[in-house]
Amino acid sequence: MIRRLDDRTLVSGQIAPEDVAGLAEQGITMLVNNRPDGEEAGQPMAADLEAAAEAAGIAYRHVPIIRGIGPADVEAMQEAIGAAGEGKVLAFCRSGMRSALASALAQRGQGVAREEVEQKLTAAGFDSGPISHLL
Repeated sequence: MIRRLDDRTLVSGQIAPEDVAGLAEQGITMLVNNRPDGEEAGQPMAADLEAAAEAAGIAYRHVPIIRGIGPADVEAMQEAIGAAGEGKVLAFCRSGMRSALASALAQRGQGVAREEVEQKLTAAGFDSGPISHLL
């Protein structure tokens, strides 16, 4: 299920390579994979997702978040969101939670007000509690 944080930033649980072409048709111009390879049996490999993105004309970034969201993860998310230009970004992980929180921290780091970041998370069905001390 894809959830919208704002007009340009969407998050979801795991996607499959065969889903990517349809995402391009929905206006997604950047995919951000927040899962490390091998996190779960049967999950698509980053290289396969990247190949599907390339075939669909979508930019791709692999920003695996392993043990909590660190400063380098936030910076990589900011770069990915920025590289999308005016296009839409879909960040994904196992459930969408890591991607939502990392995207929120990236936006906060770019000057979006704390209250606005928290409202976006809540409206999309996510709890900002795990990152409230970082906002």
